[in-house]
Amino acid sequence: MDPKDTTRREGAVRRLDSLSYVLDNSIPIPGTNRRFGLDAVIGLVPGFGDAAGALMSAYIVVQAARLGAPASSLVRMVLNVGIEAVVGAIPFAGDLFDAWFKANARNVTLLRQEMDRPGSTRKSSTGVVIGVIVALVLILGAVGWLAISIIQALWNAIT
Repeated sequence: MDPKDTTRREGAVRRLDSLSYVLDNSIPIPGTNRRFGLDAVIGLVPGFGDAAGALMSAYIVVQAARLGAPASSLVRMVLNVGIEAVVGAIPFAGDLFDAWFKANARNVTLLRQEMDRPGSTRKSSTGVVIGVIVALVLILGAVGWLAISIIQALWNAIT
């Protein structure tokens, strides 16, 4: 592999690692060794927060596809995002799940494992990248529908 390409990939993975840290582990819980990130905090905003978190998580998966992660790892990454997004749409309990599950950190760990394994990554395929994007759009649509349904149910309960 071309040294320039290797350097570019390593830089991309470092940036994704930084993003996952901010989203999943950047805020310490005083008096404990536990951490959570902005994903759990922005998830507190009904509807919008979960969609914004899912979009940032989707970015990590799309970049992993562009870096040539194998389809098996990409499927696991999409499932991680889907699980976190769907469960995260449940008010408050979903935010606690987000703080525990840490889909972004899991996904960057998967990507790093693939990048460290010789020959496991290859040049990205446009078809794979488009497939990942379509899967993530479907997840975002489902989360949006779920968030709207929950907000309507809460509104109806209040009024």
